[in-house]
Amino acid sequence: MQVVNWLPRTELPFAAPSRPELLQALEPDEAFEVSGEEAAAPVAVVKPVPESRPVVERARVEVPRPSPVTKAVVVEEVAPVVKAPVVPPPRFALQLLRAGRCLLLVELPTGERFQTRDPAYMLLKDMLRAAGLPDSPQIVGDPVRWPLLVRGTMDQGPEAARDFVQGFVSARLEDEPCVCLWLIGLPAVRFAGQANAEAWYRELQVEGLGSVWALPGLELLMEEPQRKADVWQAMRRLMARWKTTDE
Repeated sequence: MQVVNWLPRTELPFAAPSRPELLQALEPDEAFEVSGEEAAAPVAVVKPVPESRPVVERARVEVPRPSPVTKAVVVEEVAPVVKAPVVPPPRFALQLLRAGRCLLLVELPTGERFQTRDPAYMLLKDMLRAAGLPDSPQIVGDPVRWPLLVRGTMDQGPEAARDFVQGFVSARLEDEPCVCLWLIGLPAVRFAGQANAEAWYRELQVEGLGSVWALPGLELLMEEPQRKADVWQAMRRLMARWKTTDE
């Protein structure tokens, strides 16, 4: 413990007598004598720090950045734009005739008015005689020709044609009603009767037009004479509609 001398404060019993030279007080220089190595060591001088305002150091808070998130890219399949097919306007010519108590909407095979010696017109006269109706029908108005316009933006599709034909015939019926409307030819059946070839020889009820009778065209009857028998059988079932009671 590097203790050279040790002096008790009180006399210890049974202890050997102390030496007088040890009881003499040490000189101040000897008491604080240091070795040469300790004297050569630099002495740190501590200067008092003047009083100042407390320095508040701002704590730097590290905000964790969010980890990059891969955004899901939704690829929407864009359906290709399908344009509606352009339907050309139907082409036909119809003539409205009156024979007794019946009206006849007849397809014009050539697109022109009937002539007296036309084979189609002569067949029509035979059909009227067989039905017990006047064989010289009266022409009602001008032929209905479709399309109406060669150029322009007017809708001339099938629906527009149907509305026009039905409106034309309905106006004539208001002028003078009839008991049965003959529709002769596919354009007449389609655009006035809203039917097709499957309706031939049948009687139909059409809103705004009343009772109608669907027949093949005159030209088709000439090309396929066997169809005349079907016309005759259907006619026999309907003749009572237009025959007067005194006949």
